Amino acid sequence: MTKAIVIHAFGGPEQLHWENVEVPALQPHEVRLRHLAVGMNMMEIGLRIGAYPGPELPFIPGVEAAAVVEATGSDVRGLKVGNRVGYTGLPLGSYSEARNFPADRVFPLPADIGDETAAACMTKGMTAEFMLRRSYPVGDGTRVLIHAAAGATGLMCVQLARHLGAEVFGTVSSAEKAEFVRGFGCDHPIVYTEANFADVIHEATNGDGVDVVYDSIGADTFEDSIRCLQPLGTLCLFGVASGPPPALELMHQDLMTSKFFNRPSLYAHTAKRNDLLDLAAQTFADVTAGILKVEIFARYPLRDAAEAHRAVESRLTRGSIVFNV
Repeated sequence: MTKAIVIHAFGGPEQLHWENVEVPALQPHEVRLRHLAVGMNMMEIGLRIGAYPGPELPFIPGVEAAAVVEATGSDVRGLKVGNRVGYTGLPLGSYSEARNFPADRVFPLPADIGDETAAACMTKGMTAEFMLRRSYPVGDGTRVLIHAAAGATGLMCVQLARHLGAEVFGTVSSAEKAEFVRGFGCDHPIVYTEANFADVIHEATNGDGVDVVYDSIGADTFEDSIRCLQPLGTLCLFGVASGPPPALELMHQDLMTSKFFNRPSLYAHTAKRNDLLDLAAQTFADVTAGILKVEIFARYPLRDAAEAHRAVESRLTRGSIVFNV
């Protein structure tokens, strides 16, 4: 028996219940993990409200954690009890004290990366890495727009984009957050509550627009994200914090601009184990080098996950939230 956050019905943060749960028998290909620190992601909010497809109710949310191996299945090679590992991705269930997880989906944690830092940077940092290096490779002079730039993933994207030589636009909800993201390399913070971001970008670029938009918001930003793209620009939609955007009629798009649309997915980019290991190693190397600075806004006991969700939905947070187990 262990403790976990369980969702029995879709809805608000009050649907996150701290309960006793059984850990199933260990399968031959699995490791049993004791969690050391758990990362919070916007995906869990989407799952909680039913905006993202997920398992049948009830279920335990969560996609990343730093952990220690407590037992190994009979078919597991290369891992032993006591190894410190991390993971990001499916199956869900990181909002728990302990769990079983496929052995081929964990990766080693470097000794110089602490448990909280790992939990705060794996999903967010790896997402930034594959989006800016693979989904749309950013380089010198690339103009990028990053929505929710002060959020955990947005802040990682801002830093990596700046490191890669981009001119960085970023949307935030307040003047305070604008100054915050400017300190991490955002050239043009845009307070979306005061001005339309597409209008600001067109004015700043003499009507040219940006090369790529990384959009984690969805419904509230989608149409203006398209509008601020330059001809042959790319929209990467990787989240729907405000809900799914309207259906996209490709044949109704402007023939003179011919945009590209991408639905980036960390899971697709790490489906092969070698890609998972490479992406994790790249992320940790960039954290160690100071290219990606991990900003932990708050720490909560895992049992208080509902309070963390309320804080994120209030839009008052900056950077990552970590659960201590």
